Amino acid sequence: MVRRRRMVRNYRTDPVDPAVVDRILEHAVHAPSAGFSQGWAFLRLDTPTDVARFWTAATPSGGGTDAWSAGMRRAPVVIVAMSCRRAYLDRYAEPDKGWTDRDESRWPVPYWHIDTGMAVLLMLQTAVDEGLGACFFGIPPERLDAFRSEFGVPDDHTPIGAVTVGHRAADRRSPSLKRGRRRVDDVVHRGHWGA
Repeated sequence: MVRRRRMVRNYRTDPVDPAVVDRILEHAVHAPSAGFSQGWAFLRLDTPTDVARFWTAATPSGGGTDAWSAGMRRAPVVIVAMSCRRAYLDRYAEPDKGWTDRDESRWPVPYWHIDTGMAVLLMLQTAVDEGLGACFFGIPPERLDAFRSEFGVPDDHTPIGAVTVGHRAADRRSPSLKRGRRRVDDVVHRGHWGA
C-alpha cells in the first residue's frame, strides 16, 4: 500500500461510493494527536454543486484553465482538512497537562497542523486501499477568505489543504519525480548526524 501511494491529478467523473468516503474519514480520525487533542475538522464536499463551489472559491481569478485544473476538477469528492490550535491549547490547559497559561512557546512546532497532516496521510492511504486516486494540495492564500466565506468556516480553524478523491484516469507522471527519491542512507543518520 505505501509503495503504491502517489498523488493522482486526473480523474474519471464516476461517483465515489459514499460508504468509501465514510471509511476514508473514519480512518482519518484514527491519526495520532498530541494529548489526544484531535484538533482537526474535515469539510466533506461530495455533490457536484459543492465541489463546483469549492473550485470557484479556491481558484484565483483567471486560473483553473490549465491541464492540472481540468484533471483535478473531475474528482467527484473534495475533502478540506483544517486544524484548530485552540483545541490543543484548551486540552493542554486541562488538569492532567496543566499548561493553564496557554503559552504557544511550549510547543516546539505547531502540532495542530502536524496532526492534521497525519490524518490527511491516512485519507490518502485509505484511498489507495479502496482502489481510488487522491491528491493533497493547498488552497492559495489569497483565496482563503473566499473559501471561508463560501463554506462558513470558523476563524479558529485553519485550512491546511484539500484532498481530491476519485477514480483514476490516465495520468502523466509529475515532472518533479525526475528529481528521484532520496535514498534512505541520504536521510537517515544513525547515532550521530553524518555518521
